[in-house]
Amino acid sequence: MSDLDYRKNQARRGLDESVPAHPDGAPGHPMVVFGDHSFCAGASLDVMRMPATHMHSQVELNFVLEGEMTYWFDGWKMTLGAGRLAIFWGMIPHQVVDKLEPTRFVCLYVPISVLMSLPTLSRLRGAVLRGGMIEALEIRPYDAEVFMRWREELLAGDAQAAEIVRDELSARVRRLDREGWRDLRKLAVVAPKGGGHDEERVLHVEKMVRFIGEHAHDDIAVADVAKAVGLHPNYAMTVFRREVGLTINQSIVRHRLDTARSMLVATDRPVTQIAFESGFGSLSRFYQAFEQRFKAAPGAFRQRFL
Repeated sequence: MSDLDYRKNQARRGLDESVPAHPDGAPGHPMVVFGDHSFCAGASLDVMRMPATHMHSQVELNFVLEGEMTYWFDGWKMTLGAGRLAIFWGMIPHQVVDKLEPTRFVCLYVPISVLMSLPTLSRLRGAVLRGGMIEALEIRPYDAEVFMRWREELLAGDAQAAEIVRDELSARVRRLDREGWRDLRKLAVVAPKGGGHDEERVLHVEKMVRFIGEHAHDDIAVADVAKAVGLHPNYAMTVFRREVGLTINQSIVRHRLDTARSMLVATDRPVTQIAFESGFGSLSRFYQAFEQRFKAAPGAFRQRFL
């Protein structure tokens, strides 16, 4: 399917894919709506390259039936092959940038409330809400058949069947947590913006991205990030922007916002406390940055998930 055909198909489904591709769309990424934010399944089994990043409110589960697909996932590049199951929060900007022919998968969209209703999954839940792409380490021989059945029943529009699928899927996620999982970001590389990159330079950028991810909630600035990898701040800023498509400061703010968003959904802490715990030194700056990225005030954003 061509990019034009894909756009037409998305338009028929009421989705907005009209913004530039990654990563230059940052910090504003497009929100799309699948099934009115409800529990639903992707209509097509065929994986399509996406002309732009998007975000959506649900947790997304991908079970790859055959082939191989590559995601750009908020600055990281990671690949899923046949027989692999991944789960991530759709609020993390993502885009299918490459695939083998043919590649087919089952894509399920699950309301965040389903994840939040599983209190025993605090570690897995936290990893998803903090922006991880989680892969199951244990796949059962019948998983492909089960995911196909879930998809068919969700597409049939039977409310009673959908409730059963919800219960079965919740049990599968609990089993995933019990049997083991890994965050694919730990194996991923920084997704380059263009060609002709020096290996050492890209390695520096990967280290900077990881440092930001680990310390964004602290009082850090460009100089701290550059020092962590032994680079002059000006050179660090130039290299980072070239490879990632964001400035170092934009990346720090984005990680802080991701942390704040997770706490808004997963806890009942006051907004002021969340602002400071996520790394913002100014409440007004937090409100400004949050509304700019998520198009809603923190309190209003939290209400969506109650």
